[in-house]
Amino acid sequence: MTRNKKSVALAIAGALMLPSCSTQATASNRFAGPTEWKVSSVQTGQASWYGTRCNGGTRTASGERLSNSAATAAHKTLPLGTQVRVTNMSNGKSEVVRINDRGPYTKGRVIDVTEGVAQRLGFFSRGVVSVKVEVLKMADEG
Repeated sequence: MTRNKKSVALAIAGALMLPSCSTQATASNRFAGPTEWKVSSVQTGQASWYGTRCNGGTRTASGERLSNSAATAAHKTLPLGTQVRVTNMSNGKSEVVRINDRGPYTKGRVIDVTEGVAQRLGFFSRGVVSVKVEVLKMADEG
């Protein structure tokens, strides 16, 4: 087999293995489908965003390096690793994010999301928006 054919074969094999890896429930990938979640509590308030520009790529409270594109957020009291659905009340867009940091430290704010989440929820340019934060638990958890 030539080098080119080996590369193609390895690429195909790797691509076939990816879907099977993503179906396992792990701390970073626990949402296989919307029917597996139940809402355990709801908060409303203001959300803001933060990113590496203002935090210099520092580590989060969980020890992870802050990433602008990650679906993560900071919350004052929820346990690290908690999955929450953040909904922008002005346009209805929502995204499930994982709490991996502490904050926000501005009065009236309930959550800080990463820059990428703010862009996907449509409030990056505004900076602050009213949101609903739904704390999610797996349907089979207590």
